[in-house]
Amino acid sequence: MARNTTCNLNAVPFHAVDPRIGISSPIERRNKEPLLQQLIFLLLLVCAFWLNSICTLSHTLIEPRACMNDSEWKANDSNSVALEKFKRDSVYIDKNGRLRNFNHKKVSRKKCGSLRGRGWKYGSGFVDGIFPVLSPTAQQILDYVEKGVESESIWGSLDMLPPTLDAWDDIFTVAVQLRMRKQWDSIISICRWILLRSSFKPDVICYNLLIEAFGQKLLYKEAESTYLQLLEARCIPTEDTYALLIKAYCISGLLEKAEAVFAEMRNYGLPSSAVVYNAYINGLMKGGNSDKAEEIFKRMKKDACKPTTETYTMLINLYGKAGKSFMALKLFHEMMSHDCKPNICTYTALVNAFAREGLCEKAEEVFEQMQEAGLEPDVYAYNALMEAYSRAGYPYGAAEIFSLMQHMGCEPDRASYNILVDAYGKAGFQDDAEAVFKDMKRVGITPTMKSHMVLLSAYSKMGSVNKCEEILNQMCKSGLKLDTYVLNSMLNLYGRLGQFGKMEEVLRVMEKGSYVADISTYNILINRYGQAGFIERMEDLFQLLPSKGLKPDVVTWTSRIGAYSKKKLYLKCLEIFEEMIDDGCYPDGGTAKVLLAACSNEDQTEQVTTVIRTMHKDMKTVLPV
Repeated sequence: MARNTTCNLNAVPFHAVDPRIGISSPIERRNKEPLLQQLIFLLLLVCAFWLNSICTLSHTLIEPRACMNDSEWKANDSNSVALEKFKRDSVYIDKNGRLRNFNHKKVSRKKCGSLRGRGWKYGSGFVDGIFPVLSPTAQQILDYVEKGVESESIWGSLDMLPPTLDAWDDIFTVAVQLRMRKQWDSIISICRWILLRSSFKPDVICYNLLIEAFGQKLLYKEAESTYLQLLEARCIPTEDTYALLIKAYCISGLLEKAEAVFAEMRNYGLPSSAVVYNAYINGLMKGGNSDKAEEIFKRMKKDACKPTTETYTMLINLYGKAGKSFMALKLFHEMMSHDCKPNICTYTALVNAFAREGLCEKAEEVFEQMQEAGLEPDVYAYNALMEAYSRAGYPYGAAEIFSLMQHMGCEPDRASYNILVDAYGKAGFQDDAEAVFKDMKRVGITPTMKSHMVLLSAYSKMGSVNKCEEILNQMCKSGLKLDTYVLNSMLNLYGRLGQFGKMEEVLRVMEKGSYVADISTYNILINRYGQAGFIERMEDLFQLLPSKGLKPDVVTWTSRIGAYSKKKLYLKCLEIFEEMIDDGCYPDGGTAKVLLAACSNEDQTEQVTTVIRTMHKDMKTVLPV
């Protein structure tokens, strides 16, 4: 029988046990009993803590912020570098196992964040750059509005919303989404419902949205009326209000009114901030008043208003589009010297400035500076660098950038494919251009009118009439409506190849259809007939312009002079040149070239040179330099 080794301590009298075998005497037991209880209690605590840790960990995987408080703590990353203090809900472990932190108040656009109750501000786009998250109700409103229904139907649907703060927040979240998509008509409809039919009291943000929407649609009178309604409602206009109103006037070309608003703002005691100046410059650029925009930039610095990154980016864009890359670079250096940090838009604008002039080496240099500054190139930056190689005549350089963009995980967009098609087309590689065009469709990108136009231009350059006509048919099958620019391209192709019958046929289609034959259309016709020696037909078309409501421009006059210059009719060329000046049209380099081509001796050459130099000198007092 097995021996029972279990010891029942309670059955043994403490005083009968010898202390030498490890059992305490009655006195010693009484002294050590509290210590034993503490040890048992500590053991229980350890077990409880262990079980609680397992439960907490499981819960944390579901809701990481549920068991975290706002206490601050320190931690070290994998490199044993101390991280600065931050809240627990700002910490995460990245894919490399490193401990990182983020500002939970500034959620990235990809992750999306909530704009509920945060409002909207024109100057910074959206508060903290956060894109609004739509509630189910707001999503229903947005889906309904985007169907293109009439304002009355939209108003009827909005009337059914309860007059609560949540409903108000949903409406403005929808308005911000519509603003992102530039759906100005829908914004006008929603804001007018708030003003005219809702029980909500509109605030200044509502008026600002409405002013911007009217301004973008060139409805400056409606924008002005909205501003007056804002004052009547006893709302206090903000700097955003004035900025949007100034921009609306500038886009419409009403510079005097814009200046009046600028002065009124100062009368109200509001200083001319960078937000207002930026809107002023932006409006002038969109209205085509580049010289005035540059003047306002100088005034901004004179008024001790510090230009922002947005300011410099706009001016770099301005100089880039004007073909003044050296000025754009100078402004970039000025920006850096004033401790104004450029962003990715600034670098892209500078790359574009060099790209327009085909300076691919300078463009790539700026592209590398952007990467050295810690900015990851986006699709717009890659497209700008591709354009630089395309304009410089290096299609395979553009293709290399295209491949690099894909390798770096940046998906090419429609513009990327269009640039590559155009690069191959300009270089005469029409087969490669068509291959890229087909690849664009293969990846699911629908070609637009511009996509077809760059391919059409590639085959037009090679004189492939059949292929160009095939592309036109393909455009019609795709549901794309041919415009004046497309038909002008076909006119030029037929005229260059001497197919004047087809050229006249296209002209008849334009005149009978809904296409507008503009001055470019007649310039092509006049130039092609003139170069072919059909002087009478050329003159008939020229005399037809007033009845079409068209005014000859420098290209028209130069094409006409060129026809006579080819026949060495020097006196006739001078006669037309005088008519051109009397008509208020001033010559350019092309005009001087055809005039000099008409000269048959040194005396005539000297006379033409004198006339052109005199005209150029006089132009300085007439045209801005």
